Amino acid sequence: MMIPRAQNPGLAALLTLLAAALAAGTTLLAKALGTGTLGAQVLGPPMHALQISHGRFAFALLSLALAAAVLRPQFVRPALGLHVTRSALGFGGVTLMFAAAAFIPLSDATAISFLNPVFGMMLAIPLLGERVGPVRWAAAVIALIGAAVLTRPGTESLQTGALLALGAAALLGAELIATKKLAGREAPMQVLLVNNVIGAMIATLAVIPVWQTPTAPQWAALAGIGVLMAGAQACFINAMARADASYVAPFFYAALVFAALYDFAFFGVQPDLISISGGAIILSGAGLLAWRQARLRAPKSV
Repeated sequence: MMIPRAQNPGLAALLTLLAAALAAGTTLLAKALGTGTLGAQVLGPPMHALQISHGRFAFALLSLALAAAVLRPQFVRPALGLHVTRSALGFGGVTLMFAAAAFIPLSDATAISFLNPVFGMMLAIPLLGERVGPVRWAAAVIALIGAAVLTRPGTESLQTGALLALGAAALLGAELIATKKLAGREAPMQVLLVNNVIGAMIATLAVIPVWQTPTAPQWAALAGIGVLMAGAQACFINAMARADASYVAPFFYAALVFAALYDFAFFGVQPDLISISGGAIILSGAGLLAWRQARLRAPKSV
């Protein structure tokens, strides 16, 4: 079980920024594997997104299993049906995001990924019976307009990548619904561990038709994706334990900045006006949604 921590907003902000940097690093390595290069270094032949996703789940599971062996958390009986649904959605979302990273700038893929709470909000209406007011609908429309900008109509390759990222955001938004249902039943460590066990099983079956023996640099990059993802999850969970979610969430938007910096440093890609405009519009919508949700959760004064 997660041990309650003393409130420390400063540390929570730092942990969230670290989580953002690590999460953006996974997308960087996915792009390197999907294109076969990392800067001037050739990693090997371009790798299929299913194999990249397999590496992410396999090595993240190894990292979490080692952490569980050390921490020895207490587990309860898991809701397997809910876990399978969450893991399948997460696997699909991660795979589409890794595929998108090979087509579009990392900043674009990262910005579109911030749509997942918007999709989560829309799906919560039929699945959780939530009521959505005009402010949250306006936030969703703003964010979707930003995504439409980033699809860059008329540019085939970029449009394909943006649509893949949009599909990833939709699946990850649906995953949020399953996560909400699990949140009150099981501890975060158990949710992460079970999710990665099931995800690794799904990924192992899916990778068989496209498997290629990785080169040594590719093995290192695959391991890096898993370890970075596990580290990002651990940092974010610990940040949430030290401050309110409404305070922590906006700091994770720094992933967009880290993605742009990584893309420039390793691939020489500079965000253009469309990337900056689309990303800014999405962040405006996502920020408005986060603000409104924080207001809805805030205790009402008498």
